[in-house]
Amino acid sequence: MSARQICTRATGKSLAMILAVFVMCCALGTQASAQGAPYFAPPQLDHMVSRIALYPDPLLAQTLAAATFPDQIQDASYWADDHQNVTGNELAAEIQDDQLPWDPSVQALLPFPAVLHMMASDMNWTTDLGNAFLGQQQEVMYAVQRMRQRARDYGYLRTGPQIIVGGGPYITIMPARVDYVVVPTYDPVVVYERPRAGFFIGSAIGFRFGVVLGASYRPWGWGYNRISWDRRVVFINNAPWQRTWVNRYEYHHPYTVRYYPEHHYDRHENHGHEVSYRAHERNEERREERREEHAREERREDRREDHAREERREDRREDHGRVEYRHEDHGHDVRENRGHEDHSHDVAHENHSREDHSREVAQNHGHEDHSHDVAQNRGHEDHSHDVAPNRGRDNGNHGQNNGNHGHEDKGHDDKGDRHR
Repeated sequence: MSARQICTRATGKSLAMILAVFVMCCALGTQASAQGAPYFAPPQLDHMVSRIALYPDPLLAQTLAAATFPDQIQDASYWADDHQNVTGNELAAEIQDDQLPWDPSVQALLPFPAVLHMMASDMNWTTDLGNAFLGQQQEVMYAVQRMRQRARDYGYLRTGPQIIVGGGPYITIMPARVDYVVVPTYDPVVVYERPRAGFFIGSAIGFRFGVVLGASYRPWGWGYNRISWDRRVVFINNAPWQRTWVNRYEYHHPYTVRYYPEHHYDRHENHGHEVSYRAHERNEERREERREEHAREERREDRREDHAREERREDRREDHGRVEYRHEDHGHDVRENRGHEDHSHDVAHENHSREDHSREVAQNHGHEDHSHDVAQNRGHEDHSHDVAPNRGRDNGNHGQNNGNHGHEDKGHDDKGDRHR
């Protein structure tokens, strides 16, 4: 055997050994990655998916996909809160213009701030749900079907104006309108248990919030999201979601929207962090602006309250001035009345004095008259006393006259007798 043949065989053996080592390393790495995936028992999965199991299938698909990026949920929730008053095509344009670094599955939930807030408020639950969907996707699908079956059997889950509940071996929940996706609100403790006697099951599931998702939201997969329950596969943007626990750092789902991934590719890592930092700065600026606007509104409210208090004080001062003015008028009237009363009292006193004087004068006149009468009486008495002797003399004379008359009568009578 020649030296060339020996060298060729040695080289071949070396390459085979190197290739075998590489394959073993890859297999060990894959096995290690697979072994690192957390495991959740069926009861744990049932409890885990109970919050979202009654979501319409398109929204459920997006929520499960977004949960596999738990580190992006909180920032996305802040952004959604800042833009909660923006809707429709305007919101879609702002999502594109801000060049957000989050995965499109997370961006797809920005029109649903309530869903993002629910996920961000319980990050342990969100992380467990994402890990379960990465490592146990089919088991998660089975858990959703079990919870839907309970809600339907107890009469809570049924077709209505907002959703259409499909029967068959697998329960589907579809929006009544393709472009209008509602977010059901319910208590998992209630809808998955037998209703108590007299409980009205029609009010257990509410539909108070919905979003119109038109053509402007197609880049995020809306309109092309569904779940193939018989195959237990989630379709996002009309493509099966194939992100797993093993390929979670490399997998890139096909979207038409332009975005700046943060962790998908190592070569974009610096750019992704830079974009994430810019997005974080924008969020911080918006939060700061919101705080300043809130502070300005509080200051305006304080000024309005101060102005209102000043007006109330001015009204009280005016009322007090009017009361004082009325008191002064009343005092003036009282003083005038008192003056009139005093004057009347003086007049009355003067009149009384005059009456007393008149009475005294009258009494004096009475006394004078009485004295005069007495004097007159005395004068009459004296006159009578003087007249009395004369009357005696007169009487004597009168008696004499009477005697004479008597003589005359006697003479007359004598004449009469002679005449007879």
